[in-house]
Amino acid sequence: MKKIQQVIALREVSGDLVDGKHFYDFIEPGVGDYFWDSIMADMKSLLLYGGIHQRMHGLYRMPAKRFPYSIYYTMEQSNVYVVAVLPMRRSPHGIVQTLTGRTKAT
Repeated sequence: MKKIQQVIALREVSGDLVDGKHFYDFIEPGVGDYFWDSIMADMKSLLLYGGIHQRMHGLYRMPAKRFPYSIYYTMEQSNVYVVAVLPMRRSPHGIVQTLTGRTKAT
């Protein structure tokens, strides 16, 4: 297994994170910040665990540890590219549509 040098998030991932943060802040103020920090920690863990997850829809899918979200990513050479951070309660069709529209090119 290759050593991973960087975890790079596509531009669209920031929108995914903002949407999740707003959702959780609406439920309970302050939880959005915890959501953001938790997902960022999960994404950093890909430096160690990138490539060990199940593949789904052509991408690796890592479930988030503390929230019902999945982190979809791909690997190229020694980099991990985070393609999307999506709620697991979303419809499978919606997930496929979102993933199909995203590529590594920013």
